Amino acid sequence: MAEQVREIMTQPPYTVSPETTLYEVAVIMRDKDIGDVVVAEDDRVVGVLTDRDIVVRCVADGADCGRATARGTLSGRLAVVGPRDSIDDAVRSMRENAVRRLPVVDEDRLVGMVTLGDLAVERDPSSVLAEISGSHANT
Repeated sequence: MAEQVREIMTQPPYTVSPETTLYEVAVIMRDKDIGDVVVAEDDRVVGVLTDRDIVVRCVADGADCGRATARGTLSGRLAVVGPRDSIDDAVRSMRENAVRRLPVVDEDRLVGMVTLGDLAVERDPSSVLAEISGSHANT
């Protein structure tokens, strides 16, 4: 059983700049079949942007997704984890911060992403979440 985040993280995560439009982010998500990207500026993680963020903070508000940017759509909360941190630490951080994804940062450099699905696959492989996370459910 894996003990450290680096053993289960996805690498490298997809990144966009803070000035990337939400339309461009949505195209990346569609083309790469992913639900989130890391927003980074000069190798510094600024936040995580999800497909849900785009819908709730842009589309549902009637904003122009061709003009709205990743920076303007991020929530104020950012939690990260280190690659050598324990999986228990990642679980604790997700609970405390009410997030489903954590950028993995090593010496201020983005090296991966760990998700709730990654944790489910590792800790409870027979769970429904693990089964969904291990397949391409939306294809």
